[in-house]
Amino acid sequence: MKKKLLALLMGTSMVLAACGGSDGGGKESASGGDPEKMYQQKCSGCHGAELKGGAGPDLTKVGSALSKDEIKDIIENGKGGMPKGLYKGADAEKVAEWLAEKK
Repeated sequence: MKKKLLALLMGTSMVLAACGGSDGGGKESASGGDPEKMYQQKCSGCHGAELKGGAGPDLTKVGSALSKDEIKDIIENGKGGMPKGLYKGADAEKVAEWLAEKK
């Protein structure tokens, strides 16, 4: 029972951390458009600060398995336990391009 409760709390906190904040104005992210900072802001909570995974999969070689467009689609539309809309448009494009270089 304790394991289930702990798993629920950890999962909930990771989803909330992944959702991050929004500037509310639809403008470029507060990180100034640096895809690595954007990753750290909204993705590292599940995928790890060094892209090695955690609640989310390891992304250290994601560019070997997925194209930039496939990565962008996942960022914008979610997949599995990953929520959709963490980044959209140009921001999603920047993060996807950065991750696609990881091979």
